[in-house]
Amino acid sequence: MHDQTIAPGRPVPVSAPEADTGAGTAGAGRPRPLLIGAYAFPHGDATSNRLLQLARCAAPAGARTLVVNDWPCELPFPAASGEVAGIELITLRVRGRNHLSRMSARLARPVRVLRVLRARQVRRGDVSVVLLPMAMLTLGNWAVLRLALGAPVVVDASERHDRRQFQRGWRDPYFVRHRWSTFLATRLIHRATVVSTTLGGYLRRHGLQVLVVPPQVDCAEFAPPRPPSLAAGLRLLYAGTPGRKDMLHVILCGISRLTPEQQRRVHLTIAGITRSDAARLSDLNPAVLDGLSAEVTFLGRVPRQSVLDLLAGSHFSMLVRPTGGYAANGFPSKVPESLAAGCPVLLNHTSDLADYIQDGVEGLVLAGNGPDDVRRAVERALGLDDADWATMSRAARSRARRSFDHRAWRDRVSTFVAGGDARH
Repeated sequence: MHDQTIAPGRPVPVSAPEADTGAGTAGAGRPRPLLIGAYAFPHGDATSNRLLQLARCAAPAGARTLVVNDWPCELPFPAASGEVAGIELITLRVRGRNHLSRMSARLARPVRVLRVLRARQVRRGDVSVVLLPMAMLTLGNWAVLRLALGAPVVVDASERHDRRQFQRGWRDPYFVRHRWSTFLATRLIHRATVVSTTLGGYLRRHGLQVLVVPPQVDCAEFAPPRPPSLAAGLRLLYAGTPGRKDMLHVILCGISRLTPEQQRRVHLTIAGITRSDAARLSDLNPAVLDGLSAEVTFLGRVPRQSVLDLLAGSHFSMLVRPTGGYAANGFPSKVPESLAAGCPVLLNHTSDLADYIQDGVEGLVLAGNGPDDVRRAVERALGLDDADWATMSRAARSRARRSFDHRAWRDRVSTFVAGGDARH
C-alpha cells in the first residue's frame, strides 16, 4: 500500500509512490485547525462540500485550515489538482485492491495521517484543534490524534440516521457504525458542530457544547439564474439521490393530479437517478410516470458543475421529506445550494427550514407532504409571472448570502472550535 499526496499548488502525478516529503509551510506561524476526512473531497458529495466550507471558516482570519483527506479506495482517483481556495489540502491515497487491504488502510489511517504531517513538518503544538466528521470518530482515530497532537478533538455531526432508513434495520453494518460513533462522541468529545437544532439538542443533553451550523455554500461559485420565461413552461428540478429520505413518489403523484393542460406546462428534471433505477433506489413507483402529460427527464448521476447549471436554468427546485426522525435531525444541503443559485425552493418544512424559507419569499412552502400538497404548490408556481419569480429569486440569493455563505460563519465557527463561546 502506498500513500499519495496532492500538495496545494504542486500537482503530484497519480503514479507517485509516496507522499510529498519536501519542506512545507504547514507548521509555520500560530497553531491552526486540522481537519481529517475520508471522502471524495472537496466536491464529491454533500459531506465533502460541508467539510470544505467548515474548513474554510474554522481558521481565524489570516490563517488556513490544514485538511488531510484519505481518498476512498473504492472510488476512481481524479487527475491531480491544484490549490483549493481557503484551505491547505493534502490528499492521501491507498491502493485498496481487496476488502482486507482497505480495512487495513482504515485501521492505520491515524498513523498514516501523522506520518504525512511529520513529512510536512507539522509538529505537536502546530495544531490548535482536530476537526473530525462524526462518521470517522473511532477509538483509534480519537486516541492516536488526541495524544500525538495534544489538541482537542471537535466533531461535526451532519446526520442522525433512523433504522427505518435501512432494509436490515439494526443489522445494517453502516447503521451500527453510525450509532457507535455517536455513542463515542457522547463519552469522549466535549464540543461539536451540528447541522440542526434537533441534533444539537440531542448532543447537549449528553453534555456536549454545541454550535448549530447549517450546510454552507460559497455564493461566489454560483452564476446568476437564467431560466426561460415562465410563459414557455415551468421548469422544476429534483437533484440528489432520494434513497429513503426524499419522497420522489409524492412529487410525481402531485404533478399527476394537475389537469392535463397544466401538466403540459410542467418540465421536471430529475438529476441523480435513472428511470430504470428509480424503483430500486427511491420510493418511486414507475407506473405513475405512464399517465403523465408533464415532461419528466431522468439524467442519472451528473457532475457537480452540471447540477449548478441545472439550478441556474430552473424556476424551482423541489424537495419533499417525511417529518421527524432523520429529516428532523438533518438539514438538506440541496436547499442552500438552490438558494445560492437564485432558484427558489418548493418544499415542506422539516428540520430548521422554517427559519430560512418563508412561503412566497424564498420559495413556496407545502402545507404537508402529500400529493395534493404538491399539486397545490405547483399550481401556485404556474400562476406566477416573470416579475413575481424574479423577486423570489433575488430573495433566495439574499438569504443564501446572509445565512449560508461560509464567510458569514467564519467568526462564529473559528471562535467556537478554538474553545470560545460563539452562541451570539
